[in-house]
Amino acid sequence: MTPLKTVWIIDDDPISRFGLKKLSGMTNFCLSIFCFENGQEALNYLRYIIDAAELLPNVILLDLNMPIIDGWQFLDAIKTLTLSKSIKICLVSSSIDRVDHLKAKQYTAVSDFLVKPFNKFDLQRIFKDTDG
Repeated sequence: MTPLKTVWIIDDDPISRFGLKKLSGMTNFCLSIFCFENGQEALNYLRYIIDAAELLPNVILLDLNMPIIDGWQFLDAIKTLTLSKSIKICLVSSSIDRVDHLKAKQYTAVSDFLVKPFNKFDLQRIFKDTDG
C-alpha cells in the first residue's frame, strides 16, 4: 500500500494523538501527520490552505468531544467550505452511544466511525480505499 501524503488528527487527548501517530508510523500509512487539539485550530489552518490542494489532508481522524469546537461543529463548518479536493473524514471517539453513530451517518463527509481504542487493522481498513 502506498502511504498517504497527509493525515490530520484532531483530538484534544494527547494520549490519543500519540497513539494514532505511533500506529500510523509503525504501519507506514502516511508521510506527514498534522495534529490539532480542537476543531477551531484545524479550521483556522484549513481556511489558510484551502486553495492549495496539495496541502489538504487525504484523511482527517476527528474526535467528537473536544473543547472550543467539537467534532460535530467541525463537520458543520467544513461542509460550508469549498475544498479543491475531497477529504475522507473518520470519526474516532470513545462514544458507544447509538445516537452518535446515527448522527454520524447524516454527514456525507464521514466515511467511518471508530471507537477508541483501536488497532492497526482499523487504520488499514480506513486507509485502504483512500487516494494518496
